[in-house]
Amino acid sequence: MSEWIEICTLEDIPLLGARVIETGESKIALFRTSEDEVFALKDECPHKKGPLSQGIVHGKRVTCPLHNRVLELEDGAVIAPDVGCAQPYRTKNENGKIFIFLSRTSAIKPDLKLVMKEGARLA
Repeated sequence: MSEWIEICTLEDIPLLGARVIETGESKIALFRTSEDEVFALKDECPHKKGPLSQGIVHGKRVTCPLHNRVLELEDGAVIAPDVGCAQPYRTKNENGKIFIFLSRTSAIKPDLKLVMKEGARLA
């Protein structure tokens, strides 16, 4: 069963940067845009598995640090002419508290706040 899980505050995610949370299945990158929108993608570029959390956030896109693939933060789609998609996750911001929609069966770490690691600060 999936549910909304509180994971951090907006201020925990650097402006134009990322944070990473870990589940039992994968790492998820949380991105914050200049408009304070928060998006979440699997922290793995579909091209060469580069860590998207270390990429450059610009507008509603992130550029992979390995080979400059550009992905849409809203749906994880790679911008043409390249192809591919990173798995997106639903997020919401309620009064500065950030939630992600995940399955409890994905073996989420007991306290996501404790396993958050700051990604590259890109301002």
